[in-house]
Parts: sequence; structure tokens; C-alpha cells
Amino acid sequence: MPSRLRVPFGYVLGILVVAVARPTPATLLAGGLLALSGEALRLWSSGHIDKTRALATGGPYAHTRNPLYLGSLLMGAGVAVAAASPWAVLAVAAYFAGFYPSVMREEAAFLRQRFPDEYAAWAAAVPLFLPRPTPAGPRATTFDWERVGRNREWRTAVAIPAFGIILWARGALLP
Repeated sequence: MPSRLRVPFGYVLGILVVAVARPTPATLLAGGLLALSGEALRLWSSGHIDKTRALATGGPYAHTRNPLYLGSLLMGAGVAVAAASPWAVLAVAAYFAGFYPSVMREEAAFLRQRFPDEYAAWAAAVPLFLPRPTPAGPRATTFDWERVGRNREWRTAVAIPAFGIILWARGALLP
């Protein structure tokens, strides 16, 4: 699917998940912890990335070339667990399978063109998605909270508890 549809479809996915959700306190806790781990990875990643200006290779980018997307996947899995619905699991899985492989290919092609030598060395040492246990590659970037702000990661950090409250309310309203 075209990457430009990823965000609008994400909103549709959220509405669908709420509609089919059957959360319990236990699933909200388990899913919330998983989603928070995904957001922690996204925060760490956002503090290393200067989009289109430099190739991020430090911190989580020394373990996987796509830590933001891995964090998003963990967040999505957390939402699916919190929702406690097989339909939510199916919808989240379809969303990620439909969008993220092509988004990662597009981004890799862009980075390969923009930073040819740096990207080649980094890609040779660091896996595309599933993280390696130990850091590898050039590790040229360091974490900076200012980057987190510039990358507007606060929006996702706010969305996680907000969505958790919506799921909690959905569970409270169930008969």
C-alpha cells in the first residue's frame, strides 16, 4: 500500500480496534506494558535521528536499521493485547503487514541514495528489522532530547495513555 496512506489508515485502525475491543484489567496492563516498551524504543530512536540531514547509526540504530518501526510494532501489539479481541489482533497484523514492508523498502532506497557510503557500511553490519543483541556498525550518533522534540515524538507519547484510557472506558461500558 502507498506509504502516504499509513497515517490515515492508522486512525481507521484505532476506531476499528476500539469497536471490537473487549479489554479486561489484565489485558490493559499487559498491553499497556508492551505499548510503553514500544514508545520507550521510539523515544530512544527519536533522540538519535536528524531526518534527511544525517544517517542515524548510534543507540538503537546500532541494533536495527528500523527501531522506530519496531517500536511502532510493539505499540501496535500492545494495543491488540489490551483490546483482548482476535479481530483487533487481525486488524493490527494486517495494518503492519500491509504498510511497513513497503515503507521500510522506500526508506532504505532513499537512505542508500542520500548517504551511499555510510549506508552501505551500516547496512552490512546492522539488520533491517529484527534487532541484533549487541551494537554494530559506525555508531556515529548520540542521543539528544532536543531531537526528540524536533521529531515530535511527544505526539505518540501522549497517544499511548490516551488510547489506554479509551480502551479502559470501552471495557467499563461493556455489559
